[in-house]
Amino acid sequence: MSFLDLEGKTFVVFGVANKRSVAYRIACLLEEQGATVVYSVQSEDHRDSLRQLLAGREVQVCDVERDDHIAACAAVVRERHQAINGIVHSVASANYETFSGVFHEVRREDFLQCVSISCYSLIAIANAFRDILDARASVVTISISTTRMAAESYAYMAPAKAALDSSIAFLAKSFSRFSEVRFNAVCAGLLKTSASAGIPGYVDSYMFAEQVIPRKRALTTDEVAGTVAFLLSERSSGINAQGIVVDAGMSTNYFDADVVRHTVAGIWPTDTP
Repeated sequence: MSFLDLEGKTFVVFGVANKRSVAYRIACLLEEQGATVVYSVQSEDHRDSLRQLLAGREVQVCDVERDDHIAACAAVVRERHQAINGIVHSVASANYETFSGVFHEVRREDFLQCVSISCYSLIAIANAFRDILDARASVVTISISTTRMAAESYAYMAPAKAALDSSIAFLAKSFSRFSEVRFNAVCAGLLKTSASAGIPGYVDSYMFAEQVIPRKRALTTDEVAGTVAFLLSERSSGINAQGIVVDAGMSTNYFDADVVRHTVAGIWPTDTP
């Protein structure tokens, strides 16, 4: 038996978009541990584009903005699997194409859609799957390392993630009425994914983060996946309603001496008389 003891267990992973997705790396790790993974993708087009990558796997189409899609996905999983040992929610979306870059100018419809996809979808999924979740199942969502820092490029996604973080506590409490299902978030630092590449200014923030991280090496998707796998396992049975920060120590080192020196030198040149 491996340390995580995931062999023979079944998990549903939402949010697989391509091979660089956090969700995909989580799914790969679960399969390496002997688990069965049900993959959920947003659309038929996504399923077609992933046909080769996910060959031989069970793939469901589920647009998490639509309750009928979520219900249909749960119904199919219910028919094929006796019980589910966990769910991974790695879903988020913001319409940066219509965003001016100034937070107070965000359009109502864009903000509400972001919250619907990035936060409410977890609540809807948990509700739809509640009767097929094992009584000691684990649900893990992907959040961000902090929602209190006003990173301008990330913009209104951060408030949506704040709502997601809060929902974790309420879902854990709600499900405690009839089960021991746990809800936790992995609050990840900056990652190099195809989704993040679409955020204006993200590359510069990513490169800055790499300098602020004490080891001077960026956080990897597989490091996040490893934490998710731990939270899905019984080894983490004492952890519930928590947000586990995985940022390689970035939040402890914003005033790194070298970064400060280079920044100050750029603002106040020292070569003037």
